[in-house]
Amino acid sequence: MSVWVILLTTVHLGLCAVALILGGRAVVRWSFAPFHPTRESAFLYTGLAATVTGFVFPFHGITPAIIIGLISCFTLIVTLLARARLASKKRLWSLVFACGLLTAQYLLVFVTIAQAFTKIGALHALAPTLKEAPFALAQAVALIAFLTLTVLAIRQVLSPRRAKRC
Repeated sequence: MSVWVILLTTVHLGLCAVALILGGRAVVRWSFAPFHPTRESAFLYTGLAATVTGFVFPFHGITPAIIIGLISCFTLIVTLLARARLASKKRLWSLVFACGLLTAQYLLVFVTIAQAFTKIGALHALAPTLKEAPFALAQAVALIAFLTLTVLAIRQVLSPRRAKRC
């Protein structure tokens, strides 16, 4: 492995880790507490940088990872655009922002789970082709958790108490 690939991998993994942490904080804020959209900029930009650096790795055709990366880029860009529109204090933009934020974080978690099952020996032994039940169960738990958090975030956005704070 070349020095360039090692450096790129290190930067990519660092950005992913920071995006996951910042995204986790953003998801909790938007799902359970009063929130302020400008605090989430760091997550959105870091998530976008992590996603874009994933495209710089050697390309071997269209794979599920490429498709997820494209969906993630689209989601993050739409969410950043919605954030810019939040100044109008329209609930529609808050809904788009909240759903985009949670979708972007879910996609990062989805890819992290897939990478964990690919790279960590014990997990890889449980699901070597990523078609086995342990992998499906891990992804199902993540999906259910994010769907629940998204419903909570939507309730926060639509809450009459929240509307007065915007």
